[in-house]
Amino acid sequence: MNKNIAIKDILVRFDEISKHYVRELDKYSMEELCRKPSENEWSLGQMYLHLPHSTLNLQLRLAEQCMALGGGNEEGGEKTEAGHAVFEQGSFPPVRIQVPADLQYTPPQPESKEQLVAKLKEARRRMHEIGASLQNIDPERLQRKTTHPAVAFGALNAVEWFTMVEMHYRHHLLQKERLDAFLQTAELLG
Repeated sequence: MNKNIAIKDILVRFDEISKHYVRELDKYSMEELCRKPSENEWSLGQMYLHLPHSTLNLQLRLAEQCMALGGGNEEGGEKTEAGHAVFEQGSFPPVRIQVPADLQYTPPQPESKEQLVAKLKEARRRMHEIGASLQNIDPERLQRKTTHPAVAFGALNAVEWFTMVEMHYRHHLLQKERLDAFLQTAELLG
């Protein structure tokens, strides 16, 4: 598959899902965005903050590290079995992934809808910048890899980290559906 076509396709899908998240914000009050199903679960607003945060501070940062001259320190590294499965399927498995409930992983509650829209737009802007860089990069530099911090997926190259962003946004649609159902039930009971 042509790398440039794949990157353009990823950007088209990412733009669609990113715009979907922004449009959906109109449905919620700030109270709903901050309501949590339980103490150990995220609110919808926390999930919304998690998406651009992980895009900007993990996936795209690691993609840039792979692309940088002298970057990517795992040239011999490989994907884990889970990493191979995710890329063969083109998506994360449709299961809940629970991260430790601590400040490192748990996003704060949102300050406003405007904050959420701004963060989502910033992630979109960076995706397009990184996508343009990937289309023009020397193929040899695409062999460089960095390892997923949780080692879940193993060593990935810049295109794989870039691809991971769209898969991650799509995966969180399942969480959004659960949270929408929770909010609907809470409204009926309230």
